[in-house]
Amino acid sequence: MTDSTGDTAETANQFKAAMVLSLPFFTVIFMNEYKTVEIENSDEFVEKRSRFIGHVKPIKTQQEAVSFINSVKSKYWDATHNVYAYVLRENNICRSSDDGEPSGTAGVPVLDVLLKENLVDVCVVVTRYFGGTLLGAGGLVRAYSHGSKIAVESGHIITMATCKILSVSVDYSFYDRMNLLLENGGANIMDSEFTDAVKIKFSLKSDRVNRLSEKLTELSNGKYRLEELGEEYAKISE
Repeated sequence: MTDSTGDTAETANQFKAAMVLSLPFFTVIFMNEYKTVEIENSDEFVEKRSRFIGHVKPIKTQQEAVSFINSVKSKYWDATHNVYAYVLRENNICRSSDDGEPSGTAGVPVLDVLLKENLVDVCVVVTRYFGGTLLGAGGLVRAYSHGSKIAVESGHIITMATCKILSVSVDYSFYDRMNLLLENGGANIMDSEFTDAVKIKFSLKSDRVNRLSEKLTELSNGKYRLEELGEEYAKISE
């Protein structure tokens, strides 16, 4: 069952305006860094006896988005609606679906949350189990917006940036100091190997590498040096 609406056109027009303002900004931030979610997760709430479940997953391609949407629909096959939206960095792709709700009251608000949060490479599906009480157009917009918001919050919003991928091998006696140095320097530890020494692989924004290298040389009296492995988009500490 769906809610009736009288202000769908106005809502859709507001969204179109938001799209015009938001997408050029995305094109700019893609050059250096962007925001996405870190993990697949979900959260839920109840509004006037309707149960809303917000699901989120980081994605890289449309195929991954479609696969996630279909998996949610399969799991919640008995739901009244499975509304979705996703945004991809590649070609600035945005897609949404009302899945049977009145036009502009469901998929549009879900996508609008992603745009306003400047999130990309992310897919959100908001599942609704109708509780018997009509929410109206405004109520639907608020409910699906909230479902999208709690979904992305549960996925842990992170910032990705072009980073150097580095490694360093240190003695166990220097391990705690190395960890503190990386933490204070804004590095994100990707892996640690414990053998006869500790080898730490981490990512760090390019403009912070020289400073970290200098501090490491100073603290270790030149005993340890960073090894550069490459460059890629990686999570950064704010």
